[in-house]
Amino acid sequence: MPDSRIPLYLITGFLDSGKTTLLIDTLNMDYFNDGQRTVLIRCEDGEEEYDQEKLSKRNCRLVPVEDQSQLTRDFLDEVERRYQPERVLLEYNGMWPIQILRDLKLPREWGLYQAIHVIDATTFEMYRTNMQSMIVDQVSEADMVLFNRCTPDMPLSGWKRSIRAVNRMCEIVFEDERGEELEVEDILPYSLDSDHLELEDDDYGIWYIDIQDHPERYEGKTVTFKAQAMTSMKLPKGTFIPGRNAMTCCVDDIRFFGFLCKYDRSRSLRKGEWVTVTAQIRWEHAAVYEGEGVVLYAQTVEKAEPPKDPLVYFR
Repeated sequence: MPDSRIPLYLITGFLDSGKTTLLIDTLNMDYFNDGQRTVLIRCEDGEEEYDQEKLSKRNCRLVPVEDQSQLTRDFLDEVERRYQPERVLLEYNGMWPIQILRDLKLPREWGLYQAIHVIDATTFEMYRTNMQSMIVDQVSEADMVLFNRCTPDMPLSGWKRSIRAVNRMCEIVFEDERGEELEVEDILPYSLDSDHLELEDDDYGIWYIDIQDHPERYEGKTVTFKAQAMTSMKLPKGTFIPGRNAMTCCVDDIRFFGFLCKYDRSRSLRKGEWVTVTAQIRWEHAAVYEGEGVVLYAQTVEKAEPPKDPLVYFR
């Protein structure tokens, strides 16, 4: 049954990331410029300004929010009562905690339709260095991550992996300075022409992301890699999870990334010990995934020394 609720489009990103430009371009598109009553809730003033006259011609009302304390259910109910919108655009202040949005209750007539996080590629590294946890919070809630102002010399494939590590399901789009979409090739440190992949310690994060994006590249191949053995009585008998701890934003946000591995001597492994695994790669249903995913069939599992840096990075 179609969702009859009023669609809310959420746009997040830091100041001057291109949120306003994206919304102006969207409002100018034929499918959006159809006369529907639109409310644009704006939570910050950026370099780009809205043309009030053009907004009026598009039946769009601009509603400013000066302080984060204003963004409440009562405020949204008043917007609904006063303007009776047929759709709502919310341009969120990137410096406000994302928890405000998580806790925000929408009017019963509204429903979140799409969340887009906008990133200015020219300042991404600066923000990632200084405000990485805030980026992770916003990216983790997004249906789409849009990088704009990209140039060919930027490490786009590495950025793509970083986003994938935080949000497996979102769409990732790269646009150049003219707004044209760029195709980003996956740069892999190993050859897919070989039937046996031997991963260097630094390659694990790249392999982990790429195999989930493109399982058809790997199914049936054999892989050898170094990992820690994650064992648990909750796992199916004869299985363990070889994986690595990865830093997705900061030292306080380290997560374990691994795949289910079938190994008849799994009970002999000690939790957390380092091993070198050689296994065949398959893509199949597994209860621990609640669906399909990578399942490894171990050929050998041998004790190993820890790598120089035990953490994985997705850059």
